[in-house]
Parts: sequence; structure tokens; C-alpha cells
Amino acid sequence: MELSEGIAITEAILFAAGEPVSINRLAEAAGIDSETAVKLIGQLERKYNVSDSGLRVIRLENSYQITTRTEYAPFIKTALEIKRQTPLSQAALEVLAVIAYNQPVTKAYVEQVRGVDSNSVVNSLSERGLIEEAGRLDLPGRPVTYRTTAAFLRCFGLNEIGQLPPFPDEEGQMRLDSEYEENERQPEL
Repeated sequence: MELSEGIAITEAILFAAGEPVSINRLAEAAGIDSETAVKLIGQLERKYNVSDSGLRVIRLENSYQITTRTEYAPFIKTALEIKRQTPLSQAALEVLAVIAYNQPVTKAYVEQVRGVDSNSVVNSLSERGLIEEAGRLDLPGRPVTYRTTAAFLRCFGLNEIGQLPPFPDEEGQMRLDSEYEENERQPEL
């Protein structure tokens, strides 16, 4: 397979999928190894960046997806007459934070942390595709656990869940990196 053909095959698979495709699935579909698939995606990314394309390739954990560039969203919305989705409520953002930082979690855990019934909020986030079922616990009643999705990562501009900002400590302060803390401990001269 020639390089240009490999790039074209990769581009076609990512475009047709319309959702994130794992590197293993992409490699299998293209008949290549995972390392080669990653290199082809890199070439595809460079192709889009050089040509000032309206498209881009994004990485979501171990998956890749072709998306439109965010700066063209207003034009796309106008062309497709997409109504602006309602923003997430404060309750929805709280539930997302609880799930994102502690996943996988049950509805009961979310409700315990928030102190209020969160059933409808969890269902709404699931319908929006921001969270999904992650399995069931081996406890009485076999409660469902939830985790964030690739759509969550995409909406919040993250490549992986590890890019979430650090969780504030008990005093509500963010922890600074160790290098900065060391500089702060040294007396001024």
C-alpha cells in the first residue's frame, strides 16, 4: 500500500464512521498494524493543517475522529438550521463533575455526594450522550455504574479524562505543581 492510499483509506474510514474510531479498529479495517495507523493519522492531521481545511482530526483517548473546526460552527449551524442546544444546568454540571472525577459511579453515589435526588439529571446526561452505562456492581440489586463518554471529552475539549483540572483540596484551593511550591518555600534574598 502506498502512503497516499493509506492516508486516503484512513480518511475515508474516519469520515464514514462519524464517531470516534479506536486505533485498533482502524488498523484492522485498513489491514495495517496500529503503529502504521498512528503514522497515517499524523499525516492526515498535517494535510488538514497545511491546507487550512475546515476539518481536523481529534484524538479522544485511544480513538480518533474527523470533526469540523470550531471556528466554522456558526456557518454550519446556519446551513443546517441547527437550533442552539440549551446549556447544561448547574445540577447537570455538578453530576458530570462527580462522575468524571470518580468514574465509574452509581446514581446512589452521585446522590450521596450532591445530597439531592439526581435521577432525572443522570437520565438527561445519558440521553445527551455525555455519560453512559459502565456496567453493574456485584451488589444486591446490581446497580448500574456510569462513566463519561467520548462526547463528553469532545464537548469539554479534552483528549483524555486525565486532562481534567486537578481537584481542589479541602480548603477549596488548587494544588500547585511541585516546582512552583519549591520556589515558594525558598526564602527571599
